[in-house]
Amino acid sequence: MTGIGRRAVLAGLAAATLPRPALAQGARGRVVVVGGGFGGATAARVLHRAGLAVTLVEPAETYLACPFSNEVIAGLRPLSAQAFGYEGVRASGVTLARTSAEAVDGATRQVRLADGTTLDYDRLILSPGIALRFDALSGYDAAAAGVMPHAWKAGAQTELLARQLAAMPEGGTVVLSVPGNPYRCPPGPYERASLIAWFLKTRKPRAKLIVLDAKDTFSKQKLFESAWKALYPGTLEYVPLASGGQVTAVDPGEMSVATDFETYKADVACIIPPQRAAPIAAQAGVADRSGWCPVDPVTFESRLMPRIHVVGDAAIAGAMPKSAFAANAQAKVCAEAVIDLLAERTPSAPKLINTCYSLVAPGYGISVAGVYHPDKGVLADIEGAGGTSPVDAPDSVRRQEAAYAEDWYRTITAAVFG
Repeated sequence: MTGIGRRAVLAGLAAATLPRPALAQGARGRVVVVGGGFGGATAARVLHRAGLAVTLVEPAETYLACPFSNEVIAGLRPLSAQAFGYEGVRASGVTLARTSAEAVDGATRQVRLADGTTLDYDRLILSPGIALRFDALSGYDAAAAGVMPHAWKAGAQTELLARQLAAMPEGGTVVLSVPGNPYRCPPGPYERASLIAWFLKTRKPRAKLIVLDAKDTFSKQKLFESAWKALYPGTLEYVPLASGGQVTAVDPGEMSVATDFETYKADVACIIPPQRAAPIAAQAGVADRSGWCPVDPVTFESRLMPRIHVVGDAAIAGAMPKSAFAANAQAKVCAEAVIDLLAERTPSAPKLINTCYSLVAPGYGISVAGVYHPDKGVLADIEGAGGTSPVDAPDSVRRQEAAYAEDWYRTITAAVFG
């Protein structure tokens, strides 16, 4: 990685969590945060430390983290390593509403909850994550996902795909489909392909993985392709858009995956469908025709609905990807902007960082990092401030990056949920 060292990355996780100045006397400060993931839980904690009355709306007792869930699929870690409770969030003083948000009324500034209660707000932060578009791929719906798992939300689907791989006969074929942009975690499908290929190489060496991609280019492409060539020749076949990689239909009964060029038979099929912001975003009026949420790059306030802010995967964040690191960074900036707005201060233009680590094999890590700032109404890359792992790095650097990935995961989950 160039431009950002490991210490800067880890320091960036904590930098915006320091207490802000108290609100001006008489300032209104009721904030509701919807969604208890890396974005929502972070925002709630920063707001509470500033003295605001904040309620975090989250129905789940346990949050199951997506980062490192590809290791669960490859049998390298248990799903329990992805599970985090909200005891630390509650102990910090944040009020938790253990239910879901059903509706938002931007005119009256109210959130209606599934238990029938309503919450008034002066500012609302939505961090709802994604919804899978089961209407976007012929033959693929929620029932089909029980046969051809997407495993794009950590939990039962993650374990289902892991079981299917473990039970697949030697010499079988795995098909992995990758959607077009945008979607949660741009490097995620390629890390998944790498770790599935590692699993096959070490457990079922006559098996094969076919990756069907709706794109010709992707994040960390040179790093991934170099590693695949070195580690998984004969195991992993990558089919880009230009070679007929876009999946047009699936048939769970036949276990077939069709493109415009060919139909592939699979013993195991992982179908990652197109995505959009979770339904509450559209209901609240903050999602546009793309299905995602346009926001102001300084405050993350919706461009469609005043006093509602959107962070994390649901937001249109310009050059900044949809990742846990990004959600955490955006939540800090957004929370500080909300603090300023409620105190009638003008929020300052932020700089945000993001680092995406990927494992190509156990002990083999690669990364891409970026620094972003508001520019012409969007979050844009600061040229020369980020970078990727060297393509020709020695094994010692790859092992170090894998260790950095573990450090990052421990650091961010402790900061958000601990």
